[in-house]
Formats: sequence, C-alpha cells, structure tokens
Amino acid sequence: MKKYIDIGANDTRSGFGDGLAELGRTNQNVVALCADLIGSLKMNQFINENPDRFFQVGIAEANMMGIAAGLTIGGKIPFTGTFANFSTGRVYDQIRQSIAYSGKNVKICASHAGITLGEDGATHQILEDIGLMKMLPGMTVINTCDFNQTKAATIAIADYIGPVYLRFGRPKVANFTTNNQLFEIGKGVLMNKGSDATIIATGHLLWESLKASEILYNRGVSVEVINIHTIKPLDEKIIIDSVSKTKAVVTAEEHNIYGGLGESVSRLLSSQQPTPQEFVGTNDTFGESGTPKQLMDKYGLNAENIVSKVEKVIERK
Repeated sequence: MKKYIDIGANDTRSGFGDGLAELGRTNQNVVALCADLIGSLKMNQFINENPDRFFQVGIAEANMMGIAAGLTIGGKIPFTGTFANFSTGRVYDQIRQSIAYSGKNVKICASHAGITLGEDGATHQILEDIGLMKMLPGMTVINTCDFNQTKAATIAIADYIGPVYLRFGRPKVANFTTNNQLFEIGKGVLMNKGSDATIIATGHLLWESLKASEILYNRGVSVEVINIHTIKPLDEKIIIDSVSKTKAVVTAEEHNIYGGLGESVSRLLSSQQPTPQEFVGTNDTFGESGTPKQLMDKYGLNAENIVSKVEKVIERK
C-alpha cells in the first residue's frame, strides 16, 4: 500500500488563485470576474498583473454569469469567482439558459463549497451543487482534492472548450498530490491498489479515504482507492475495472448523497456491474454552524466512518 504524505496543509482556493495567476501570464484570452469576494477567491495576483482583464461586478452574481457568457462571443475565456452557493443556487437560471443551453465557454469557479465552509452555517454550506451542475447537459463538473490538484485543474480547464464547474474549498487541508501534475479531465486516478473493496472518493474526502485505507490495511483489509476528481464526465472504465475485482464499493464525498458522486457511481454499476455499495456523504440534510472538523465529524465525513462503511459493504458481498 502506498502511503501519501501531507507536504504542507493549504486551502484549495489558493490553488485556484495560483492557477489563475499563471493563466494570466500564459493565456491572453483568460479574463476573470468576481462578485465582491476577491480575497476569498484568492484572485489578487491575477488582478494585480492584469487589471484590464478583470471585472468586479459586485454582489450581482446573475449579472456576472450573463457578462461571462457574452465575453465568450469575443473569444475570451471567462473565469467567474464566488462562493459555491452563489455560483450555482443563486444563478441557476442564468447558467442553464445563457451558459449551458447556449454552450458557452465559461469556467464557473466555486469556492467555499460543502460543509467545510464552517462557521457561516447552513445558508452558505451548499451540499447540492454537484447535483445541480451535473444535470445540466454539456456541463463538465470537477471537484478537486488539494492545493496542487486545484492549481492543475484551473490551468487545464482553460484549454477545454465548453462550460465547466470547478468546485473547491475554504479550509486548509492536506496537500498530498504531486506538484506540476498532469490533470486530465474525465480521468480518475488510482491512488492505491486493493482486493477486498473499492473506495471511490472526491474532493476533501479523498484524504480521509486514504487515511481509512491505512487503518483497514492494519486490520488486514485491502482496499483500492480511486480519486474521481471529475464527476462529469465520469471515468467509467476505472470504476468498472476496480469493482469487477473487489465486488464491493464505498463512495465518499462532501455533498448530499442525493445527486452527488455516489449516485453517479450507483447509476453506472446498476447498468453494468451490480455491486453492493455504501455511501459516505450528508444524508438529505442542511448543514449548521461549526468548525470544519466539528462538522465533518458530526456528519460522518471522516476516515472512521469510511472504515465502518467498508467493513459493512464487505459483509454484504
């Protein structure tokens, strides 16, 4: 079993900021828009270096999406930035009509996603955004796990033609994937090989899944861990290949189990490889105020619950 090392905790939103700044230097068509949250989205460096390619729209998220759609007509590649709740729920009509339906090359970049937003509470902790966005025809949905992967994904989506939803977070989390990695949209990453069960994880839950796999290894249980950073399009091959071998699967995500990664995996398996599956995620509930760790523990978004779900699903084989 490969052990991954945290090379220095950092927030994934800073990975986005670094990636955007690099794009500002290498791609003259990249422009950025923000809804009064420059500091929260770590967009300062891009703005300092490219003041004529930045648009501050204020607290007018719907307008931001419309402006971004319009900018694509002139060949620009707009990156919008605000909290995940405001990037999706508040502006769903504009995204559906002006971006997805129209096939516009807009990159919707969403920070402070999930329950790890923390103390701001349920009104800001969107746990439905992956479901909202993956149901839009033609929308690519990406949920990155650490600083390095978020930076790589930010750079990669600039070259992808079509609308993208890029989801990342607020708190400092383990940074354990490689620097200067090749980010391939729609390609899962096999983190560890195993034979007894498969853990399919996304975002912040990947690190928790790797910790769970180590706990299980010490108990004599061999688990395969897959990083699904792209929810849509889903890497069906890597999932089917793994589950065909292990015959049991646990999905782990910082999102409602209704509409998230687990549901996409379940749809795939029901049609191609019927398999016992357990879900780690929030269960049809809103969040609440608390520290990220308090909330992750309360809602079972941690290594301990993943271990429990793996043991349960193995019993079901």
